[in-house]
Amino acid sequence: MKLLGIESSSLTASAAVWEDGILTAEYTVNFKKTHSQTLLPMIDEICRLTEQALDSVDAVAIASGPGSFTGLRIGAATAKGLSLALHIPLVAVPTLDAMAYQCFDAASVVCPIMDARRGQVYNGLYKWESGCFFVRQPSRAVDMGQVIEELNAAGEPVIFLGDGVPVQEEQIRANLQVPFYLAPATMNRQRAGAVACLGAELYAQGRFLKAEEFAPEYLRPSQAERVRAEKK
Repeated sequence: MKLLGIESSSLTASAAVWEDGILTAEYTVNFKKTHSQTLLPMIDEICRLTEQALDSVDAVAIASGPGSFTGLRIGAATAKGLSLALHIPLVAVPTLDAMAYQCFDAASVVCPIMDARRGQVYNGLYKWESGCFFVRQPSRAVDMGQVIEELNAAGEPVIFLGDGVPVQEEQIRANLQVPFYLAPATMNRQRAGAVACLGAELYAQGRFLKAEEFAPEYLRPSQAERVRAEKK
């Protein structure tokens, strides 16, 4: 079983290949480049360096959101195009789930936060128990104050990761009453390797789609849609 992972839900652009339990290649860039310029060249370079044809891939795993509207659309278009061209299924992997999946068997609650602007974060809450991954709170757009209240009420140590951490760090330090840690750079941003690994688990559970069935999970209207609604 060989699976191609694609991540473009934020500033990070990333592509990876997972095969039979081994991450054979991963290409990640966390820099201000348009994903339409980076994703396909990354995939092509991975295939070239590992001497494998793209048509040997059995499925495509895509970070399905939440995240940047533009980034999600570019990733979705890339994944759906490959799915259709190669006649292979597509696996939708929630962005925040894949981020938390990097913290394997952590004793603390895993709390990824992505900056959603307008005073909100994209957030989910996760826990590892005996090597098993559990979703305590599915992806949502929420005020950071509410997240802190919930974590204080739970009374457990917390690991924070994501691009929302630098934005919300002052509020976290001022208001969080439980022990907490900030994930290191090796695991504090999105990675296609995590998307591919979690995607392989979902695929094994039969949770895959046809290309035409997939749509990104934006969680809230785009800025243009909000402006239009406010005018009305």
